[in-house]
Amino acid sequence: MDVKNILIWCVIGLIAGWLASLVLGGGGLVRYLITGLVGAFVGGFLFNLAGININVGNAFVNQIIVAAIGAIVVVLVARVLA
Repeated sequence: MDVKNILIWCVIGLIAGWLASLVLGGGGLVRYLITGLVGAFVGGFLFNLAGININVGNAFVNQIIVAAIGAIVVVLVARVLA
């Protein structure tokens, strides 16, 4: 992995975490990043498992949507377990 890919993942994670916080509440830059990055993996896994393919015309936006949905799932599961 090169630096560019890592930065892109971080940007996607930040945006996805921020979107999840808009839906569920919460905040903080580090929390956005962690929630978004974990959400990206969870969202990708869930969407692949369900056979769902989101295509809004832009690969970057597709990744953000999947990561944001995954981040929402992660936050909801964490709240249920806490």
